[in-house]
Amino acid sequence: MNDTTAHGETILWEPEADAMAGLMGRFLAAAAEECAVDLPDYRSALAWSTDDIAGFWDRVRRWFDLVGDWRGPVLTDERMPGAKWFPLSRLNYAENVLRHARGALASQAAIVDIDEHGHQREMSWRDLSDRVASVAASLRRLGVRRGDRVVAVLPNAPEAIIGLLASASIGATWCICSPDLSATATVARLGQLDPKVLIGSLGYRYGGKWFDRRDHLDEIVARLPSLEHVIEVGQDTTRMSFAELTAEQAEPGFDRVPFDHPLWVLFTSGTTGSPKGIVHGHGGMALEAVKAWGLQFEMTPEDRYYVAANTSWMVWNTLLASLMSGASIVTYAGSPTFPRVDRQFEIVANSGATMFGTGAAYLKRVQEAGRYPGGEYDLSALRLVMSTGSTLADATANWLHDTVGARARLADTSGGTDICSAFVGGNPLEPVRLGRMQGAFLGVALDVFDESGKSLRDTVGELVITRPMPAMPVSFWNDPDGARYRAAYFEAYPDVWTHGDWITLSTDGTCEILGRSDATLNRHGIRLGSSEIYGALQPVSGVLDGLVIGVELPAGGYWLPLFVELDQSRNFDDALRERITTAIRSNASPRHVPDEIIPVPAIPVTHTGKKVELPIKRLFAGADPDAIDRGALANPEAMDWYIDRAREFLASTKEKS
Repeated sequence: MNDTTAHGETILWEPEADAMAGLMGRFLAAAAEECAVDLPDYRSALAWSTDDIAGFWDRVRRWFDLVGDWRGPVLTDERMPGAKWFPLSRLNYAENVLRHARGALASQAAIVDIDEHGHQREMSWRDLSDRVASVAASLRRLGVRRGDRVVAVLPNAPEAIIGLLASASIGATWCICSPDLSATATVARLGQLDPKVLIGSLGYRYGGKWFDRRDHLDEIVARLPSLEHVIEVGQDTTRMSFAELTAEQAEPGFDRVPFDHPLWVLFTSGTTGSPKGIVHGHGGMALEAVKAWGLQFEMTPEDRYYVAANTSWMVWNTLLASLMSGASIVTYAGSPTFPRVDRQFEIVANSGATMFGTGAAYLKRVQEAGRYPGGEYDLSALRLVMSTGSTLADATANWLHDTVGARARLADTSGGTDICSAFVGGNPLEPVRLGRMQGAFLGVALDVFDESGKSLRDTVGELVITRPMPAMPVSFWNDPDGARYRAAYFEAYPDVWTHGDWITLSTDGTCEILGRSDATLNRHGIRLGSSEIYGALQPVSGVLDGLVIGVELPAGGYWLPLFVELDQSRNFDDALRERITTAIRSNASPRHVPDEIIPVPAIPVTHTGKKVELPIKRLFAGADPDAIDRGALANPEAMDWYIDRAREFLASTKEKS
């Protein structure tokens, strides 16, 4: 089936002999000539791109001919945080996406939208540009100006793409939440931004059912006092209609803004407090898009990208990155497993997608269902499968190779909301080996540190970035002195970005992501806030407190248990379990519902009353119980139950594997 290297590592995919004739190879050849460097392979290119970071990123900008007023230095004040990229230049993200509508691509499809019934509708590049211009003109008439916030509660549909580009074109800042997120969780995010305009969906179809969200939208609007206008998407609108806005004709216009001008805000949650708003800039996102999609994935106007991404997840934004490279995209707002588990492969086949973005959990689910989509669907156009999050399990990677064929390259990829892209993933110039990610993307100065800051190889440690990247956040929202930003990434090692992932980096540059090193919940690539689960628990009578962790499993799975401390007068039964589940589903989202709800004698807390998610997560990941600092706990005896349960869990996991 697969070839094997001399070292016994199974090769899943190998580049063709003429791989250097592709986009990556041509870029490196041109860079080598211009910069007088020798770049015969990917490893030499990676070293150059992280040594001469200013030269590399300027070369990316010029190679892809990004539109803008480019002046002055590429990088000043190289430090983290605080690096200044292209400080004198001006550009607009939307203008760089929609430049493809002006040429030969104008009549080609930019967006293919598919519904749960399989119906398809195409939107050409020209149509996309016209609709963006119309909505942008309408937003201007509504008083939206540079720096104002336009927010949305929309599913993965063309209206969301249009809204984002229209907002960006006038220099407004965009933020979107999925309509399945509870009103409380939505307001916790959007309310921080004091938005001027909201674009909201009246409903959506998911899993064969229609979900009417009028009341949901009304509640959100009522709780956002800064709103001046509400635009509705759907039938029988009672407010301003999105369809009416796109029908009005207008000339395209783009406000060229500073490189680091806020483009969008992506929200991520840690273990405590309100969701954190991560601000990304026009320039960083434009450069990162063409680097990742143009070079690492070699996407061109001949390609089409499909990913079933919820709009609250940063992977949805990768649809815009694909458009930036001139490739078309597929939008789909339905269930990825309806009416059958392999529905996504059916969409890939019917849409002619050449790149499929997905997650390890979904691929494993299709595998375990005994499906072989390659035998049922025509997947001949598919050449790249991007699997996000942790390294794909061996059995699932072999199954994928068998079902999609040797031509399709597996690109195990891992990054985050923090940069709205990836640190590690695939490249087209090296083989793909079973159980290994190919390594760092170009421009990513990746290293692995131990607790003292010593660089490690072939040993688990912290994923760190030692030099700046343009895609690093401009700031956190409502963080005027940058304290929260520095605390998030720069407390462990001065001037070095600590991402919060455990990773093993081999001497050959390949790597394996082993999960989060902090207590952040990262369920199948989607970050969830534990604070939102705790907030949902508060009104449940009989529940005194709760603690949630996320544990990566050996075969690529993920276990998210919720430990609950109950009132002594309350027994744990099916009725209480259902009340807890319903509360979390209603007040957070279905994605926050735990895999298991477990009653416990007590929740361990510090002397200041803070829950200790991370030590408990580490116990269930196999850490030594003696490493726990019991002196830091207000109730150290409470930890004994978790130690015993973790020991049982690890034993049962070992038996299953």
